[in-house]
Amino acid sequence: MQDRTNESFRELAVGELPALYSLAHRLVNDDAEDLVQETLLRAYRAYDSLETDAAGGRWLKTILLNVFRDQLRKRARSVDELPVDDVEEFSLFRTLADEDPFPYSDTLHHDFLHAFDRQDVGEVLRRLPEIYRAPLVLRYIDGFATKEIAAIMEVPLGTILARLHRGRKRFEKELWLYAEECDLLLEEVRR
Repeated sequence: MQDRTNESFRELAVGELPALYSLAHRLVNDDAEDLVQETLLRAYRAYDSLETDAAGGRWLKTILLNVFRDQLRKRARSVDELPVDDVEEFSLFRTLADEDPFPYSDTLHHDFLHAFDRQDVGEVLRRLPEIYRAPLVLRYIDGFATKEIAAIMEVPLGTILARLHRGRKRFEKELWLYAEECDLLLEEVRR
């Protein structure tokens, strides 16, 4: 067991703070600071349970995800499933082919995706309901396996698979709507 001091915890927390805040922001947007603060408070109380310093980053992220899951569970008592509306009918591929925003393009999908920068993609993610955003962030940004996400969020694997599918469909639709709103398609054509 390693010596666990206030100073060693501070060093760990300061070193991992950007990664924690980034993950929290992707999960809860404006409430990221509160999520990180609660994470650090819980981590400090359990700091003696950290077995090796090398595992510190993963340990803190796990605590953050547990705090997030606890918050979701509290809200789940009153949260209704969001309607899928016409999202299931939306096809980004068909829309791009029908609208043809990049005339003379042989790589239509590629050109469409290049219209977005990191900030645009982050904004589109923030527009998604949390019920879909959280699994997408955990799977595609932070690299958790689908089974891990189900365990973290304490929901059945089938539910996570459905949320990932619906989340991807909503993300595609939001990408298109965002591109239209921000005139990203027009800017690409002008280039």
